[in-house]
Amino acid sequence: MAKRRFFYGYKRDFARFLSTHLSSIQLIVIYYVILTIISFVLLKLPFFRHADVHTTLLDDLFMAISTVSVTGLSTFNINEVFNDRGVILLEVLFQVGGLGIMMVSTFFFIVSRRKISLKQRQLIMTDMNQPKLSGIVRLIRTTLAILLWIQLIFGGIFSVHFYLSNHHATIRDAIFYGFYQSISAVTNSGFDVTGASLTPYAEDYFFIICIIILIIIGGIGFPVIMEMKEWLFFKKKRRGYPFRFSLFSKLAIGAFLILFIIGTLLIYLLERQHLFADMGESHRWITSMFYSMTTRNAGLQMNSLTDFQTPTLLVFSTLMFIGCSPSSVGGGVRTTTVAIVVLYMFSFIKSEEKISIFGRRISEEDIKKAIVVFNLSLLMCFFSVMTLAATEKHSLISIVVEVASAFGTTGLSMGITGDLSVTGKIIIAALMFIGRVGMLYTLMLFVPKEMQDKGYLYPTEKIIIG
Repeated sequence: MAKRRFFYGYKRDFARFLSTHLSSIQLIVIYYVILTIISFVLLKLPFFRHADVHTTLLDDLFMAISTVSVTGLSTFNINEVFNDRGVILLEVLFQVGGLGIMMVSTFFFIVSRRKISLKQRQLIMTDMNQPKLSGIVRLIRTTLAILLWIQLIFGGIFSVHFYLSNHHATIRDAIFYGFYQSISAVTNSGFDVTGASLTPYAEDYFFIICIIILIIIGGIGFPVIMEMKEWLFFKKKRRGYPFRFSLFSKLAIGAFLILFIIGTLLIYLLERQHLFADMGESHRWITSMFYSMTTRNAGLQMNSLTDFQTPTLLVFSTLMFIGCSPSSVGGGVRTTTVAIVVLYMFSFIKSEEKISIFGRRISEEDIKKAIVVFNLSLLMCFFSVMTLAATEKHSLISIVVEVASAFGTTGLSMGITGDLSVTGKIIIAALMFIGRVGMLYTLMLFVPKEMQDKGYLYPTEKIIIG
C-alpha cells in the first residue's frame, strides 16, 4: 500500500513538473515520442510477427515512426514480417496516430465518465490545432463517433463487396481486408499489407470511388466534419435563417476542391497518351481522380510509380508536399497554409493591405504563420533532397518523391525506401515525424514556455526589394 502511494505521488509530482516547465506543444510532442517508443516495442514482439523474421533496430524504429505518423513508408515488406495479429495492431496504431493521441485518450475519458481538466483541454486544443477551448470536447466526441461509424459501415460494405466480387475467396479474408481497407483509407495510412496495394482493384470503379470518398473524409479536417454534421441537422430543422460555415471550413473545402480538380486535370493530360493510353475514357478519369486524391495523403496506389512520367511525378510531389487540411489525419504543409500564401501574393500584386475572402479578413498573425511555415517547409525539403542526393545512389526524381512523401506523410515511393543508407533512413524518419506533428509545432518546440517581450521597438528603415 505504501509503495502504491509512493508511485502515485511520484507520478503526480512528475506530471506537475512537466505541466509547469513545458508548454502544451512541447508536451504533445513528448507524448508522440512516447507513443513512437511504445509502438516500436510492440512491433518488435514475436506475437505480432512471423517466425524466424529478422529486422534491424533502425528499420523497426523507422516502421514505428511511419505507423504513428500514418505515413505508409516501410523499409521491408509488411506482409513478410507481420502476421494477422500484427496487421490488427497496425490498424489500432493507425487510429491513435491518425486521429491524434489526445482525441483517442479523451474518448476513453468520456467513456469512463472521468472529468477532463483545464490542462487536458489545453492539450486537446493544441493536438487538434484548435484556436479556442470552447466546444473542444464536443468536437472530439462528435468527430470520433462519425469517423468510427464510417469505418464500420464501409468496412462492412467492402467485406460484402470483396466476397461477392471474388476479390477474396473466403469470408474471413473478405472481412479482414475489407475492414483494413476502410481503416487505412479513413486514417490515410497507406500501408500495403498484401504486396499489391490496390492494383487488383484498378478496374473496380465502385471500390475506387469509395476509397476516394474515405480519403476525403479523413483529410478534409475534423472541424469541417463537425460543421457538416451541424449543417445537415440544421437543414432538417428548416430554420428561417441561413447556416454559416466558419472561414476555416470555407477555406479548407475550397482549397481541397481546387487542388483536387487541378491535380486530376494535370494527371489526366500528362498520362492520357502515356500510361493511360490503353484505358477507356472513364477509366482514365477515375484513375486521375484517384491519384489526385491519394497523393494528398493516403499513399495507396494502383500502378508502380516508376511507370509515370517525370512531370507527373513532380505533380505528385507537389500534392504530397501540400498534404491535407489542418486538424485532420494528414500531414504536409497543409491546404490552408498554401491558400493563405496564394491569397497574400494576389493581394500584394493588387496593392491591397489586407487579405479578405468570403466576407472575412484574415488576421496578420495567421498570414505570418502561413508564410513562415511554407518557406521553412520548402527549405527543409530542399536541403533534405540535397543531402539525400549526395548520400544515396538513386535518381533525383525518386529522391524528390521520397522526401515529399515523407513530409506529407503520404507513403508513396519509387521503391527506394529499403535501399536507403542509415543517413537516408534517419532523414526520412525525421521528415515523417515533423510532417505529422507539423512544422509550426516543430518550430515552437524549441521556444521556452515563458517568452519575455523586450519592451521597446527599434526605428523603422526602408530597404530595397526586388
